[in-house]
Order: sequence, then structure tokens, then C-alpha cells
Amino acid sequence: MELPRVIQAPMAFNQPLSLAADASNAGALGTIPGAGLSADDLRAAIREVRTRTDRAFGVNLFAPPYLDDDALAVVVEERPAVFSFTMGIVDPEPLRAAGVTTLGTATSVEEARVLAASGVDGVVAQGAEAGGHRGSFLHGFPLVPVRELVAEIDFVPVVAAGGITTRDDVHELLELGAVAVQVGTAFLFTRECERPREHLEALRTHETVVTDAYTGRPMRAARDAVLDELMQRTPLPFPEQLVESRKLGPLFMGGTGAQRARELSVAELVADLCA
Repeated sequence: MELPRVIQAPMAFNQPLSLAADASNAGALGTIPGAGLSADDLRAAIREVRTRTDRAFGVNLFAPPYLDDDALAVVVEERPAVFSFTMGIVDPEPLRAAGVTTLGTATSVEEARVLAASGVDGVVAQGAEAGGHRGSFLHGFPLVPVRELVAEIDFVPVVAAGGITTRDDVHELLELGAVAVQVGTAFLFTRECERPREHLEALRTHETVVTDAYTGRPMRAARDAVLDELMQRTPLPFPEQLVESRKLGPLFMGGTGAQRARELSVAELVADLCA
């Protein structure tokens, strides 16, 4: 399918199911974050979103070794318009046969080349600015600015992700060669996302840092007192570290664009980004 200009980034445990439908109804591509759902719950989520919108939407899962094969089977059976994945490679052929557009996540040009060779329809170029978990899967966890990634990935359709909060950001990235943008943090600040005030204030008040102290795998979040304390310790492997983190209190994922994000409705945000 031809992607809309704006894709709502999957934000597991940070968005209500209804946000995907709200984003699609506003003219973006809403996304269901399926990584935290069982296969049965994912099927129910897909069907619930279908009752809320008649427009295209996507589903996101983690790639192997974190992939739930039963959840992937649900995606193939339910056939959302788009399937995206992160932290590795998922064979796109069963999705293609089901008529599903497939997007892999790359944090470096090398990862983008590997994904392109696997046969994906496009690559989400996750810049250093992006909030949440890093999608890296080859060598280390590169932190390459999104504009640099987009400018260098000219061999596969590319979706820019990271630090995008305004129409000017969108225009600049499209001019660099992106076919669309994926936006997460700006959607956190929409009313429909229903994030607690302490989450938004943490992102406004504190710098965001990339660390494995929260979950055991690098991700970007607000460096408040809780995260700062965790960063002094040696983390357990992903996702066991989450158990330790939650003993200290909530932590707040988000990207570098948080301090520029505005508290709008989903419809207002999408209209501005697409203007």
C-alpha cells in the first residue's frame, strides 16, 4: 500500500488501544503495539480497532529472538494493512503473500541494507532522537541522527523516525528522501493518549538518555531520579530488568523532541504534521 505521510509509532504500555484508531481516523496510519500482547489478545485488539475505524492501520511486533510466533501467525491471518517489526529481522514473505506491507526497523545504514536484502517493503530509519527501545540488531546500538540516516538510505523506501514534532520537521525529512515519517513522542502528548501528567512533566523537565538500565536493552527515557539510580547498577538481561526497575517506581519513555511537543488532539497533531 502507499503509506500516508504520518505513521503513529507503536508505544507498548504507553498508549491505549484506541489511539491506533484515532490516528487512522485523523489521516495517519495508526499502529497497535503488539509486543506486550498474547496471540489471543492481539487478535482481539486488531478486531477492536476495526470496530473503531474503517481506515488502514498497522501492527508492530518484536523480531526474533523476542518474537512470539503465535502472534505473528495472528498478523498473517488478520491481515492489517501494515506490519512493522523491530530488534531484528522477520521474514516478510508470509506477510507479502497475505497482502500486508512490511516495514523493518534500522538504526544504521548497514542494518537498512540487511533489511532491504531480506525483502521488506520499506525501512523505518530510527534516529538517535527517537524515544523508546532501540531497534538495533547488528553491531552494538548506533546513535545516528535521523537526518543523516535518511540522507544515506537511498536503496529502499525509508520512513524517518526520531525527534519529529512539527510540520517543518516533516517537510525537511521528506525533502531528504523519506516517503513518510513515524511519530511517537508527539502522540504521547495528545489528549487521546491519556498519559499521566507526571509522564509529560518528566519529559518536559529532564533530559532524555539512552540506557539499558530500565529494561536491560537500550532505550531512551527521561533521566529522573529513579532512572539515575538504576543507571548506577548493572542491569539484568532484557526483559528481566523490568522487574527490578518497577520496584523503584515508574519510568518515562520519550524522545528528544518532548520539550517541543504540544498538547493537542490527535486530529490537530496529524493535521499540523501533514499541512
